[in-house]
Amino acid sequence: MVIVRLLLAPWLVAATMATARAEMQTPPPGASSCSGCHAVKATVDTPVPHLIGRSPPDIEAAMTAFRGGERPSLIMQRIAKGFSDDEIKAIAAWYGAQRDP
Repeated sequence: MVIVRLLLAPWLVAATMATARAEMQTPPPGASSCSGCHAVKATVDTPVPHLIGRSPPDIEAAMTAFRGGERPSLIMQRIAKGFSDDEIKAIAAWYGAQRDP
């Protein structure tokens, strides 16, 4: 029984990691529309902040501030109002896990 567990453990870890990677590759609802303004490569020079690889708490804080009107912006205030707390967290986690292609 111990041998079976030892043989299955690496497979379970690999399967769990593969599932987590697949989930991070598929953007959550709403995240793909961000690339209309936010560059998908960190090397692109743009006045709009990069989201890829940015800290999820930073993204969450910015989106929440836009949604609540504490951080003024003509575009982001309107966009952020359409997202729930859970959607904002999912988008922030997804962008935080992305790396420059």
